[in-house]
Amino acid sequence: MISLYSIPSYGDVPVIDAHVHLARRSSLKMPFDLWVQNSDPAADWAQLLDDDGVVRPSAVSALFASQGVDVAFLFAEYSPKVTGMQAIEDMLPMIEHDPQRFRLVANLNPHLHYPVAAELERQFDLGAIALKVHPVHAGCAVDDKALYPAYTVCEARGIPLIVHCGTSNFPGAENKYGDPVYLDDVLRDFPDLTLVLAHGGRGWWYDAAAFLALSYPNVWIELAGLPPRRLPDYYAKFDLARLARKWIFATDWPSMPGIAKNIDAVAALGLPDEVLAGVLSGNAQRVYNLGEISASTN
Repeated sequence: MISLYSIPSYGDVPVIDAHVHLARRSSLKMPFDLWVQNSDPAADWAQLLDDDGVVRPSAVSALFASQGVDVAFLFAEYSPKVTGMQAIEDMLPMIEHDPQRFRLVANLNPHLHYPVAAELERQFDLGAIALKVHPVHAGCAVDDKALYPAYTVCEARGIPLIVHCGTSNFPGAENKYGDPVYLDDVLRDFPDLTLVLAHGGRGWWYDAAAFLALSYPNVWIELAGLPPRRLPDYYAKFDLARLARKWIFATDWPSMPGIAKNIDAVAALGLPDEVLAGVLSGNAQRVYNLGEISASTN
């Protein structure tokens, strides 16, 4: 199936979903029903997971194709206190099955990984295109000096750092660490490091996240977990079209109402065509060094 999304009067552009979670049931700390709360209604879990609770790559790939996604980023997460262990190795079957559509994102938890630079290099060797840190679930600030060796690697190699910036409602989350104020030292100490703010300041920090994105050329806002129709409200103090030039489309699948619905809702915001094309894929292509992405992945 060809996955295209047509922008009126602009043409067909690829769609990149820059924030997706997959997990085997046995690796989750929380009940499965909680992990998939408000789940995508297109997700038939009896088809997506086998009897052992392991992802069926062909079913997942077909779902993302049917929703109009040409490329999706799969996030590892090592947060045993909150979500559990979504090991990067568990994502490899998806990459092997559909390497054109799926990419890996590394994850580090300084409470588990040492030395962090060596673990990061290991995950990069498996194919990760970016590093995500999750202060709210890991229970540490993004400016924890234990993470600095990893940031040095990212900056030197031109690889983006994704930071969870906002709240989480999962039991055990420490939402104080979602405050963008913790990014201040990182921005100062790593001026050439590209930062992507996952969830765009969700909860209490939309203004701070938007201010950072507009103030720093190397800071971007990723829309995972944000209902697109609410974006004008969340960022009401800002010129939406100007701010949207720093947006990266993402869903936080499976905890959202549907990928295609989110694509439609972003398109309905009335952004200029070239800005919308950037949101849906162009910005991610540049930020994550993806090169040319075709809008005809099968």
